[in-house]
Amino acid sequence: MIPFLDLHKINTRFEAEFQLRFKTFLDSGYYILGNNVSSFETSFAEYCGTKHCIGVANGLEALRLILEGYKVLGKLQEGDEVLVASNTYIATILAIKQAGMTPVLVEAEMEAFNFNIEAIQEAISEKTKAIMPVHLYGQLAPMADISKVAKENNIIVIEDAAQAHGAKNSNGKLAGNLGDAAGFSFYPTKNLGALGDGGAVTTNNDELASVIRKLRNYGASSKYVNELTGFNSRLDELQATFLNIKLPKLDADNEHRRELARKYISEINNKKITLPIWDGSDNHIFHLFVVRVKNRTDFIEYLKENQIGTLIHYPIPPHQQEALPEFNDLSFPVTEQIHNEVVSIPISPVMSDEELDEVILAINNY
Repeated sequence: MIPFLDLHKINTRFEAEFQLRFKTFLDSGYYILGNNVSSFETSFAEYCGTKHCIGVANGLEALRLILEGYKVLGKLQEGDEVLVASNTYIATILAIKQAGMTPVLVEAEMEAFNFNIEAIQEAISEKTKAIMPVHLYGQLAPMADISKVAKENNIIVIEDAAQAHGAKNSNGKLAGNLGDAAGFSFYPTKNLGALGDGGAVTTNNDELASVIRKLRNYGASSKYVNELTGFNSRLDELQATFLNIKLPKLDADNEHRRELARKYISEINNKKITLPIWDGSDNHIFHLFVVRVKNRTDFIEYLKENQIGTLIHYPIPPHQQEALPEFNDLSFPVTEQIHNEVVSIPISPVMSDEELDEVILAINNY
């Protein structure tokens, strides 16, 4: 059996150091917002090339706290419209709604599963105050075009970088440093994954960073001194410990994923399978390798019979979710086709060449 993703095998590589650091953590007696969180924040900010990293509870909270921070600073207010990709995971949209703002869904483009720039321009109104590009599946959104549109319209750019740790543009700038602020997730399946939930905000804005540091910890500026109506959304000290161990390996893991993707793209040859479009650069970290198939159910069942795991990211588009009734009457034909056809096939930093060859052979024989 070739699993879709073998988390145990991924994390076994670090097991000895995990256990050593856990004992140090346990012996310290300091379990919330301690040296491990501070150390990771410094390291991840340096990695992303940003001035600040603020560790928070998860990726959804990272995005919400950015919006809440801008509200405190008077840059955003409840009711403002935020443009967001119509084919993203629902968490992106929930963050906007939970901050009291209005998500405006923007149609996707088929090739890279990302924002359609023309659709962005058509969606801008007087109420549009922010745009939230999603680096879906690990591939950077068209940030140069998005930034140009945002600048022309005085719009804040907030990256949803939950799947894009280490993705790099042609100028060498990384996800998390391509907008005004960014939200990351360290959910265990991410390219940089913890052993539980975790998230972070990156930004170069000193004021925003200061406000979010307070907001994540009950709005406190110091112990028992609460300046703001805040939240309890802190990166766990133990998860920060694990992330500190795994961060130095991230670039090598991402490059291995790209090597696997290159082989998939060059050797899968089946007219029933539409492969992802990629220019071969570092702008994609292949958090997921997503193909499109017209008869998805049949294809998934065929791979299952061949002992190959798959997942669908994602089977139901946000505008068709029961949780978002305000969008249920809308139509996004490209997004709907994407969600009806996408299948994620195995890719990971611990996937062997033999496993890769087996997947390719099975797909070519489909």
